[in-house]
Amino acid sequence: MGIMPELPAPMPLPNAVIDMQTSAALLENGQPLKIYFNGPTDQLKAMIAGNLLLDPGMSPHPPHQHPEEEFMLITQGTGELLVDGATYQVGPGSMMYCAGNKTHGITNTGSEKMLFYFWKWMGN
Repeated sequence: MGIMPELPAPMPLPNAVIDMQTSAALLENGQPLKIYFNGPTDQLKAMIAGNLLLDPGMSPHPPHQHPEEEFMLITQGTGELLVDGATYQVGPGSMMYCAGNKTHGITNTGSEKMLFYFWKWMGN
């Protein structure tokens, strides 16, 4: 399934501010997943934004690829990001961009929880 879960057909994104308490709470491989926004925009066919909190030693799923482009921003903890065949050591403030249909994955290799935010989109 990956980070973009199968949800009902979304309505266009509202102009809004959503916090961690009001975002949609899900699980990805047993790890807490928050979805802040999921739907089309004025300029995009699909957009999803959220965060995932990974326990030490965990990944949300094996390395994968999907048609959406994606950014990830690590805000807590340390780990490894695999991006198009290269492995990077990451920590707070590290940001990933991955083009569509390129293999990528993230693993918490540290001793504390790892929190990262993600944004994925498909153009019209």
